[in-house]
Amino acid sequence: MAQLQHFGWFFGRGFGPQGWGHPYYDWNYRWTSPKLYQHSIRELEQAGLDLLIIEDALSLGSRETLDLRIRSAYGGPKLDPLLLTPYLLDATEHIGITPTINAGATPPYLAARQAATLQHLSDSRFGINVVTDVKSARHFGLEELAHDAAYARAEDWLAAVRKLWHSWGDGALVEDRDTGRYADASKLDAFHHEGEYFRLDGPLNAPPFADGDPIIVSPGGSGPGLAFAGANSDVQLALAPLTVEAVTAYRAKVHESAVQHGRRPEDIKILFVFKPEIVDSQEEVDRVVEASKHPTDAAVRAILEGQSSDLETDLTVLDPDAPFDPSIFGQHVSQGTIRGLVGDSGEPQTLRQIATRKAKKGSIADGSGFVGTVGQVADFIETLGDDAGNDGFIFSGDLHPVTIHGYLDALVPELRRRNILRSEWGDRGTRSNLFG
Repeated sequence: MAQLQHFGWFFGRGFGPQGWGHPYYDWNYRWTSPKLYQHSIRELEQAGLDLLIIEDALSLGSRETLDLRIRSAYGGPKLDPLLLTPYLLDATEHIGITPTINAGATPPYLAARQAATLQHLSDSRFGINVVTDVKSARHFGLEELAHDAAYARAEDWLAAVRKLWHSWGDGALVEDRDTGRYADASKLDAFHHEGEYFRLDGPLNAPPFADGDPIIVSPGGSGPGLAFAGANSDVQLALAPLTVEAVTAYRAKVHESAVQHGRRPEDIKILFVFKPEIVDSQEEVDRVVEASKHPTDAAVRAILEGQSSDLETDLTVLDPDAPFDPSIFGQHVSQGTIRGLVGDSGEPQTLRQIATRKAKKGSIADGSGFVGTVGQVADFIETLGDDAGNDGFIFSGDLHPVTIHGYLDALVPELRRRNILRSEWGDRGTRSNLFG
């Protein structure tokens, strides 16, 4: 019997111009209005998804890449996802909302208080996607750290945040009408945190949670990223080849890290990013796959523009037919993102070869890609659940009704027919939906 899996949506462009560069931009939704996102989040909740993760990047990048970042709205503009969150919570009842919070830019006390507020206001449906972006440091007068040091800072940050969340001990809330005593100060922990990166005092000016802490989500497939997930995360946003062998091996690494940090493997849900292309027939699968083998120059440039934005390095100024040297990237660039661009072969390659490989699509039925009919996509999801013990998937795209329906219209009923996708919710927030 197929196992129930968890599903989420990664709001890939962040709180920015949804639909730009696609025909559905002409649906004329205003991306700065909450109505677009409220409409979309209701559809995700109706579909049975557990959570929405909202991407964010505080910085538009270096002076050299500003035009590249905003020309096609790859990297900006973006508004603050934390401030969108109350609108999304107000429009829904069950789905969890997890905006991205930068562990370097947001002081721990402020982050803890904001998160505590939204956890209470949402009936325990709030979470934090913790990121370690360092390139935005200059906007806040902070030191730009190396990749591994940024994870060390995130560890210190989250330790302080959790101390604050738990600074109200058992019995601190009295609420005794007869005596008029609301709270007992002797049960509060006025601690002093002296970490490598943060120094602060407790307690937090917010009461304890009834149904557990806000959930912690983290991305990152590097050694420090996997270690951070194993030690801290409730959900790991995973990027890996979606084969039984690769998923099994990836999960084993995260689970090993969890055990090393005194946790159980079942304390973390590992959800893999998944972007299927669902078509109506096998004939259409074959047509789409064949057409992708011969990208135009315009298609190659579009791929390089997108990669340039993600990597904060302008690849479009390089000779696409010269051997490509990955040392062009600075320390601040995610190693996982670099590997996603160049692959692991170690063989010399040109940017045109890289872009052509990225443009190439394959059939999900034979394992060469992710183009398939709804039945083939559901077979794939079911197989990874049964054979690799997969916890589930995160779909990725604009938070726009057209994008959501393109993924989910046919897939939701098929997954529910197979008992893979939830039809009912828990009654104690996102944590109970994920782990209940």
